[in-house]
Amino acid sequence: MSNIIFRQVSRQFEHGGKLFPALAEFDLEVRDREFVAIVGPSGCGKTTCLRLAAGLDFPSGGSVSVGGVEVRGPGPERAVVFQQFALFPWKTVADNIEFGLKSKGLSAAERQARIARQLELMGLAGYETAFPHQLSGGMQQRVAIARAYVLDPMVLLMDEPFGALDAQTRTLMQEELVRLSRVNPRTVLFITHAVEEAVYLADRVVVMTRRPGRIREIIDVRSVREAEGWDRVERIEEVMDQESFVHLRTGIWKLLREQQT
Repeated sequence: MSNIIFRQVSRQFEHGGKLFPALAEFDLEVRDREFVAIVGPSGCGKTTCLRLAAGLDFPSGGSVSVGGVEVRGPGPERAVVFQQFALFPWKTVADNIEFGLKSKGLSAAERQARIARQLELMGLAGYETAFPHQLSGGMQQRVAIARAYVLDPMVLLMDEPFGALDAQTRTLMQEELVRLSRVNPRTVLFITHAVEEAVYLADRVVVMTRRPGRIREIIDVRSVREAEGWDRVERIEEVMDQESFVHLRTGIWKLLREQQT
């Protein structure tokens, strides 16, 4: 099992001698191999949730567990993809993807086999020897995702991974992530400001309140997707034109707008 469970989580930060609450009474379970997106107002604690699950930060109260084990730091079963590509500029595409594998004790042949699979999966075959500066933004993010997937993690934590991309590339990467999720499903916690992106990608969308962040509502998207046959539609614009998609998007926007008043 690779579920993520937040139990009554709170997180406070100190600034200028004062405590500022980021999260309060946050309860959520991301089920095994489920894709959950979190949306909410700026500063509501979305990224804090992801950092807690990654073991890059720790709760002031409550607990976070992955696969039934309390998170006490980073672990190989969890991979993180950030908005900034964070690639090593002096390493080739293949070397960037291989970086995390070297700590797993795999033979050179096994590492190369895994790298070749990710290059093919991400449409990067033929770019093995290219350096990051020779790639487009979308291709660099594909390398970052391949570097996460090659470790075969149970959990994928993604913090606005397409936020720095132009609109067209972002759309292509969203379609790519949907394809990857079908071929190689993982438990995914996805942070985004884009409502359309959340509805298109996620099985459930968590809408958060203003700071301190709490769960305002959880929207079930998967049942609508399956009932309406979104999985049989190849292009994102064809999904976004469907009445069911528009209904979900509008409903989430209304919930978010309530937090601004």
